Amino acid sequence: MAGSLSENTVYADHLKKLSVNEKEFKYFDLPSLGSDYDKLPFSIRVLLESAVRNCDNFQVKEQDVSAILDWEKNQAVPGGVEVAFKPARVILQDFTGVPAVVDFAAMRDAIKELGGDPDRINPVCPSDLVIDHSVQVDFVRTPDALQKNQDMEFERNRERFMFLKWGAKAFQNMLIVPPGSGIVHQVNLEYLARVVFNSEGILYPDSVVGTDSHTTMINGLGVLGWGVGGIEAEAVMLGQAISMLLPKVVGYKIVGQLNQYATSTDLVLTITKHLRQVGVVGKFVEFFGPGVAELSIADRATISNMCPEYGATVGFFPVDENSLVYLRQTNRDENKVHLMEEYLKAVRMFRNYSDESQDPVFSEVVTLDLATVVSSVSGPKRPHDRVPVADMPADFRQCLTNKIGFKGFGLPEDKLLSKAPFIFEGQEYVLHHGSVVIAAITSCTNTSNPSVMLGAGLLAKKAVEAGLMVAPYIKTSLSPGSGVVTYYLNESGVVPYLTKLGFDIVGYGCMTCIGNSGPLPESVVEAIEKHDLVCCGVLSGNRNFEGRIHPNTRANYLASPLLVIAYAIAGRVDIDFQKEPLGSSADGKPVYLHEIWPLRSEIQAVEQKYVIPSLFRDVYAKIDTGSPNWAQLKAPEGKLYPWDPSSTYIKKPPFFESMTKELPDIQAIENARVLLNLGDSVTTDHISPAGSIARNSPAARYLAVRGLTPREFNSYGSRRGNDAVMARGTFANIRLVNKFMGQAGPRTVHVPSGDAMDVFDAAERYRQEKISLIALAGKDYGSGSSRDWAAKGPYLLGLRAVIAESYERIHRSNLVGMGIVPLQYVEGQNADTLGLTGKEKYTIKIPEDIRPLQELTVKLDNGKSFQVVVRFDTEVDLAYFRHGGILNYMIRRIL
Repeated sequence: MAGSLSENTVYADHLKKLSVNEKEFKYFDLPSLGSDYDKLPFSIRVLLESAVRNCDNFQVKEQDVSAILDWEKNQAVPGGVEVAFKPARVILQDFTGVPAVVDFAAMRDAIKELGGDPDRINPVCPSDLVIDHSVQVDFVRTPDALQKNQDMEFERNRERFMFLKWGAKAFQNMLIVPPGSGIVHQVNLEYLARVVFNSEGILYPDSVVGTDSHTTMINGLGVLGWGVGGIEAEAVMLGQAISMLLPKVVGYKIVGQLNQYATSTDLVLTITKHLRQVGVVGKFVEFFGPGVAELSIADRATISNMCPEYGATVGFFPVDENSLVYLRQTNRDENKVHLMEEYLKAVRMFRNYSDESQDPVFSEVVTLDLATVVSSVSGPKRPHDRVPVADMPADFRQCLTNKIGFKGFGLPEDKLLSKAPFIFEGQEYVLHHGSVVIAAITSCTNTSNPSVMLGAGLLAKKAVEAGLMVAPYIKTSLSPGSGVVTYYLNESGVVPYLTKLGFDIVGYGCMTCIGNSGPLPESVVEAIEKHDLVCCGVLSGNRNFEGRIHPNTRANYLASPLLVIAYAIAGRVDIDFQKEPLGSSADGKPVYLHEIWPLRSEIQAVEQKYVIPSLFRDVYAKIDTGSPNWAQLKAPEGKLYPWDPSSTYIKKPPFFESMTKELPDIQAIENARVLLNLGDSVTTDHISPAGSIARNSPAARYLAVRGLTPREFNSYGSRRGNDAVMARGTFANIRLVNKFMGQAGPRTVHVPSGDAMDVFDAAERYRQEKISLIALAGKDYGSGSSRDWAAKGPYLLGLRAVIAESYERIHRSNLVGMGIVPLQYVEGQNADTLGLTGKEKYTIKIPEDIRPLQELTVKLDNGKSFQVVVRFDTEVDLAYFRHGGILNYMIRRIL
């Protein structure tokens, strides 16, 4: 079993005994490996332990152990040193988890058809799937919004939920956490995280990979974890080691104390911008210094959660005394907590942040003084574009006229004062540029942090008592990270005030943060579209890429839950909080933000009183049974899934249809056409959107032909178990900028004919013409969510390769996992410098003896050629590519 002791581990002689609570355990004595151990960053010690425990000289080799132990030298090697890592467990959410379970079911079928035993396809390590991505904000501002949204969730997703319930019974080692339990990362933090595993008396550190990029949140508790593509996660579930480059580790030293008005959100937005400037892509960040002891586990988890936004692989906080306090507070067993402490001290993974003698060696060190953190938001289009709240009025006005880009909307001066009167519920209102139309307290980043959630509640209480209100047309919502949040908000008495301002609890899940914001009032949409207004969403989320939150909010700002409420009351983002009042009290007096803002000490007093262990015990006691809706759900029986040909949610994928037992030859890419010619920062949201299905899209036409009405289309994310919908949804983002087209949208040009059409329709025409396809892109191709369909979709469209300036880490490995070749321009070159139009034909020969990071020649039909680097970074990447993808590789290994 992955994560337990290999019988033939080479390091069995390093096993040592540990007596705790009158019981005897064994563990691998890492300090005995040599004096270099104490220099290792704590995050690297976790990689080392896993390598030692799993070293069988096949998947994990002795040179992996030696390379990790000699991290100080190897982290600086140009091109990196490859090592193997076997995480202890896998965590999934339902948008990425459904396709993983679909693949497992299809692999069982494929193995049976090729003459093997389908029962051999099972997760070999604990694999927990939390259903949290399906609930949408359909109902708001009513006391029964939560129940109504949950009922709608079941109505829309019954088929998917039945399939997952089948999976929970059909596969070993798979826990399905029912809908309504909370957001995956918070459930991981509060309930699923082991911190230390005890497997048959052998102790080892918890570690996890997850099919969601914000899996990194768990590093706040001292559990090493990060997001991987769904395809790579499936390989780990089947017992494969992850192949990775030994990372540089940036030591982030925290000193000082936060001021009374600063929140953890302000801190994380400050760190995100800082680390973006430092440059931490592909690196680990490890926090140390006396200031860390000032941060609660919830604060640390907020910082670790935003890791994908600052670009690091992990933001790691080693376990300390605060971690143990949190584990007790969340109702973890006292004997287990004591065992964790003794084990972590034995292997020197327990940290005293005030003790400088414990500081390891880092690749580089940067410092932040907490006293310098000021109230901030981030936007309007990227999470790392931090703006101090004091600068927001000037910054937003500047963005309106800046040329179109991450900080610009390109409006002419004469349009700046545009206003749009409209009627809502019989009242007349006016929208301007900067008007807030969505205000959502949402996402795993903030709704798991009691300090900002209770802070928002206290601010709401003071606002209501001062006579302030939120305009009724603003779509306000509160979606807590787990039922625990609802308990302490109720107990502390702030819920009636949040409700009065329109922040009713609408569901437990990701909701607005992933684009499940639901519709805006029609009169609001008409006013925005008719007057071409830049209206705003303000959310306590972690991503604000254009088109993600809602098609009609062109500007979206990430903010603390407290500021979400403040901007909702103000009704606009260009307010100067220091000089302008939020509104007026009943007797006409102006009310300023500083008058209702709760102090940090005030919030902490409420938190200590109401966030207690019994609350966690009560909430998580019901986690296996779920809601009555879940309990009544009937699922199919049997080891093989009975696919329903009429289902529009769950469909047997075509990935293994032409698969043979034998390894196929490598095929050259000859006379390929460019399907899309893309620029910089194309996200996985652009490639495979998760939000609603547009009525005029190829996916909508597919569903309509099968008798579904637009009301039943649901979202792309919820239909990831159906490859026909997902292929049609590939590159279907309305904000996609394709250089072939004059305006943004999900369209392209069929180059031979010059016809403009939907991307899917163009791909189908090329398929009928038997023409291979590639895509051109700029920097950071595939940034954002760890979305496996951003690789599966292009594969189904017939994409053989992508040529880009650089790739986001997870997306590159996903492309390899689907057998798509990631090619990178050589340093200093790109499509523009090479004069590529995308109208040429491209030929790329791939040699049989191809090596990692080899240079290949791309030949064009106009006689020109240029060099590219093949981004197969490791020998394992090459093996996956030769087999046509990671899943084919796994099937052939099992056969």
